[in-house]
Amino acid sequence: MLNEFFGENADNELLKKALTHPSFTKEKGELDSLENYERLEFFGDSVLKLYTSKLLYELYPEYPEGKLSKIRSILVSDYTLHKIALQIGLEKLIILGKAEAKQGGRYRESNLACSLEAILGAYYLSGKGNCVEHFIEKYLLPFAKDIDEHFEKYNAKDVLQQYTQGIDKTLPEYKTISMEGPAHKPIFEIGVYWHGEMLAVCKGSSKKETQQECAYEACKKLGVI
Repeated sequence: MLNEFFGENADNELLKKALTHPSFTKEKGELDSLENYERLEFFGDSVLKLYTSKLLYELYPEYPEGKLSKIRSILVSDYTLHKIALQIGLEKLIILGKAEAKQGGRYRESNLACSLEAILGAYYLSGKGNCVEHFIEKYLLPFAKDIDEHFEKYNAKDVLQQYTQGIDKTLPEYKTISMEGPAHKPIFEIGVYWHGEMLAVCKGSSKKETQQECAYEACKKLGVI
């Protein structure tokens, strides 16, 4: 699946590590990070930021550094990487410990995001830097354009927080109202409250994403957006 995009010349040992969650190596009694994705994720994070920065630098030649940084922070977030990981079917490839798998780890946002960063690091170290750049351009470019056009939607939690703090220095509160569905793929119902009043309620498969949607709806209700 990954070779369809990157080609066949990846280092198989590196790729295996990039797909291996720490829970698997811990179950096997390997307590260091040499045989799982942690070291590659550390490196891949830098690779991702480098090529994402290049993409934005070329895409928006008129934007100042501050605006580019804000867009990049969303592009390289777990939220975006999780969506891309699901697009390429990474949840089917990641190697988990039994307990982590039972607890829904195959779809967990942080697990897929970290593994994707590690994969980018593995392919870069395999001499596939050009393919990594093309991958980032293909999958992150649509997100970059949407973030630029609808920045407040992606940044709604910060917008709402700045609004409430500007009025009386208080913060909005996010509460999980209910959780439905199987453990490996739950649906969360989340509400956002301010001074005890519910401003908005939304449902989604990711707590972070659903909170962001709640904040966006709350901002619209308050006339902030």
